[in-house]
Amino acid sequence: MFGKPVASLRLLPALLCAIVIAAFAAGDAAKAQSQPATPAAQTPAAAPAPSAAPPAPAPATPAVPPAAAGASPNAPAAPATPQAQTPAAPLPAPPQSDAAETPTIQLAARPAAYIEGKANWDEGFSAINNAIAAVDAELAKAGMRPAGRPLAVFTETDDTSFRFRAMVPIDAIPDGKTSLSDTVKFGQTPAGKAMKFEHRGSYEDIDSTYEAITAFLDEKGLESQNLFYEEYLNDVKSPDDPTLEVDIYVLLK
Repeated sequence: MFGKPVASLRLLPALLCAIVIAAFAAGDAAKAQSQPATPAAQTPAAAPAPSAAPPAPAPATPAVPPAAAGASPNAPAAPATPQAQTPAAPLPAPPQSDAAETPTIQLAARPAAYIEGKANWDEGFSAINNAIAAVDAELAKAGMRPAGRPLAVFTETDDTSFRFRAMVPIDAIPDGKTSLSDTVKFGQTPAGKAMKFEHRGSYEDIDSTYEAITAFLDEKGLESQNLFYEEYLNDVKSPDDPTLEVDIYVLLK
């Protein structure tokens, strides 16, 4: 009847010891919880690096003229190259001898077909052109060709009118023939010592060329036969055409 209570007494000291140990353990735990936790050592964050200051603007470099590029900064500036200048026009050549200025030539007679006419100076250009066209038409009918440029021989002149021959050179005059038609005749172009002058410009301005010719002949003391002719080097349709080219032959005494 007492066995179970005795065993309990034997176990009492161990139980008490366990209780005491547990109490101590509980006290230590309470102390541990009551003490603040020691903060872990933290590595201080690196201080932010100060922002880099903006680079100072580089001083402006003055433009270097091409001639000075690569030269030492202490070298004196090279003198400016002078600009090329157009050379002055040469002075006119001194007058040549009379013979070299307008030499006399010897004109040879050439066979020609021609029409005689008379006209006022105002209508001179059209009168000469029409007469030359008529000669060309008669030559074409006869199967003949011109052998040179047409010309107008002035046989008589006065202040208001002139007489002329509109002539077209040909290779030869047909044997025994003195005329080609009722209006067109055969003959010879003027021959003899002459001087040749040029007119380049409209027929309306040809008077100025004749004035210069007259002044030249007077200055040189030359006398003409009052016989001259115009050779037309190109064909123009109006007296104001500036492209007209005429050679003027003045026969001398």
